[in-house]
Parts: sequence; C-alpha cells; structure tokens
Amino acid sequence: MQETAQQILDVAQDLVRCRGYSAFSYADISKQVGIRKASIHYHFPSKEALGKELVKRYRTTFQQKLKAIEQSESDPRQQLQQFVGLYRSGLSERQMCLCGMLSAEIEVLPDSIQEEVRAFLSVVQNWLTSVLTAGEVAGCLQPRVAPATEASLSLATVQGAQLIARTAANSLATFDGIAQPLLASLCIDH
Repeated sequence: MQETAQQILDVAQDLVRCRGYSAFSYADISKQVGIRKASIHYHFPSKEALGKELVKRYRTTFQQKLKAIEQSESDPRQQLQQFVGLYRSGLSERQMCLCGMLSAEIEVLPDSIQEEVRAFLSVVQNWLTSVLTAGEVAGCLQPRVAPATEASLSLATVQGAQLIARTAANSLATFDGIAQPLLASLCIDH
C-alpha cells in the first residue's frame, strides 16, 4: 500500500514539474500508475492533500541533497556550483523545480500548499545564505550585496534560468549561459 502512495507521488511530481499544479488531475495519475481514481483518493483524499504531501516530500529530498553537498564538499565555491547543478539536472527531463513551478501558480494554490512552498523556499534561501556567508568569511566568495539578499538573487537566477532554458533548443547550454556568469560574479579565484 505504501508503495502505491509513493508511485502516486512520483507521477504527480513529474506532472507538476512538467505541467504545473493546475494542469493535472487524478485521471492523469490513474492512467500512468494503472489504478482507479478511487484508489488515489484512498491515499490522498483531495488534490490539496496530495499537493501538500508532494511539496513536503520534495523539500525533505532537497534538504537531503543540500546536506550531501555540505558533507561532500567544504569549499563554498564548490557547494554553490553543486547547488546550481541541482537545478541544471532537471532540464535533461525538461522538468522545472517543483516549487518553482508552484510559485508561478501561488495565487491559485490552496493555503496549505502555499505554506509548504514558502517553507521550501525558506530552507533553500537559508542554506544559500549560510554558504555565501561562509564563503565571504573564507575569502572565496564575494556576495555583491548582503548574503541573505544574494541568496534570494541566486535562487531567482537559477529558477529563472530553468524557465528560459526550458524554451530553448539547447536547454543545457542556455541554462549554463545564465548560471555560469552568476557563479563567476560570486567566486574569487585563489
């Protein structure tokens, strides 16, 4: 039973990352998972319940990736590079950051999902702020503004780069053309 719930979440995540929250239904999930809509309702009584759980799971997974970056790399420049790589990697499947997609629809999302999206963005901005602060202290990163503001600018840049790259013929090159100057402007070579 838990396996079915995970399949539902996996399919819903792919649908939201490709289409957005408003552009998928339980019928879409039913078709892809091969179960009846009633079975989806058993696990997630409403689309809101599904969406809320989806964002919570995405935030947890993303936090684990950020923690893995911290554990594998002590250089803040490399941490920042790997962070950008998280956003770059979804483009190979023509997918956006789940919460980036949901942010575009924030006004039509149920309050509980809005709260989860805001929580995700807060986690990412706090992590970026700590990396930028550590890099500034170590003398290897040079934020152009206060680290917290730079974190917001950096997040907006990589999410915006995904949007622009998604429409380009060569999405990875387009993404890199936006993200690499961001990294170059922040990193101090030693």
